[in-house]
Amino acid sequence: MQRLFELSKERLKSTPMQFFRYLMSEIHWEDRLIGISGARGCGKTTLMLQHLKKNIKNTENALYVSLDDIYFAENHLVYFAEDFVKNGGKFLYLDEVHKYPNWSRELKNIYDNLPELKVVFTSSSALDIYKGEYDLSRRALVYEMPGLSFREFINLKYKKELLTLTLNEILQNKHQKIKDGLGTLKPLALFKEYLKYGYYPFFIESQKNYYVRLHSTINLVAETDLPSIFHFDYHSVQKIKKLLAVIARVAPYKPNIQKLAQQIGSTRDTLLKFLFYLEKARIVKWLGKDTFGINYLNKPEKLFLDNTNLMYALSDGNPNIGSIREVFFINQLAVKHSVNYPSKADFLIDKKYLFEVGGKNKTSKQIAGLENAYIAADEIEHTFKNIIPLWMFGFLY
Repeated sequence: MQRLFELSKERLKSTPMQFFRYLMSEIHWEDRLIGISGARGCGKTTLMLQHLKKNIKNTENALYVSLDDIYFAENHLVYFAEDFVKNGGKFLYLDEVHKYPNWSRELKNIYDNLPELKVVFTSSSALDIYKGEYDLSRRALVYEMPGLSFREFINLKYKKELLTLTLNEILQNKHQKIKDGLGTLKPLALFKEYLKYGYYPFFIESQKNYYVRLHSTINLVAETDLPSIFHFDYHSVQKIKKLLAVIARVAPYKPNIQKLAQQIGSTRDTLLKFLFYLEKARIVKWLGKDTFGINYLNKPEKLFLDNTNLMYALSDGNPNIGSIREVFFINQLAVKHSVNYPSKADFLIDKKYLFEVGGKNKTSKQIAGLENAYIAADEIEHTFKNIIPLWMFGFLY
């Protein structure tokens, strides 16, 4: 255990404290069992370490450990937690619980048997906390962490303190505080940067190698995370990679499930499961007509890659600009709002607002005569009537 304490202290020393994700202030940190779920590379580990470093005064009774450490190949987490408490431990921060085989049972045991211990853990987005071997839904409060919003990208790279906007503020043209906060910065230029490399915080470490690292992240999801969680073999991994290559080439699009299954050498049902896995891992995003969430029994109405950075990485840097705009819109809106596929327009938000997404010359033809209908237009700085700058929707979180 001493070695793990030393590793924990070293990680804390190197944890940056200049920038905090929006989720830091939304988590109820006083709860006894907190989960932070999200895609690889979105900053879950940093957030957890920042909370420890900022809020736990006595670090002797707090510990950060990663469950892919070799220590846990031969030692049970639950016994480790019991020893930690016996030695005065009060706060345990567990990274990558999906790498630990019996995560749900042992987290349940820890919660039930060690009421004096507070536990925070991170997991892959693909790990469904509520469908583990043992029920944690009544015990763990789990927060989903997306990648950086456009607002957070500006705050991180340009050292700004820009505030969030609600959807109503955007629709009502009440966003003077954003324009004031930007100062001399040009939002359209910043927006182009963000679309290419602003979604994952690790751009700050090396922008030059950003896409190399992004490709590596995608491979880790396909080759390590998904097989460990959903228990499939090497051949399935190869089919998932082939599927991802097809989606990257044509998304967003309305998929022909049978044809897509034939392209990767799979059955229809297996293909839908693969799409479900990729959606859970935040690699793809699928759009449906209902608001009851995704499942692999129903095909998506439209398929997208999860974010614009993935589009640039997987299309050799030259994706379709119309597709980029749509992916940005659904990616930013879906964090705090329901997004569905309508019979008219591109997107239906919160079962109330219709949106068409396009460039500065986009007309209102498709939404003429419809209530609560708007255009999210790229390449414009200011709102005019129902035409709203696309980049504004990057300030929702």
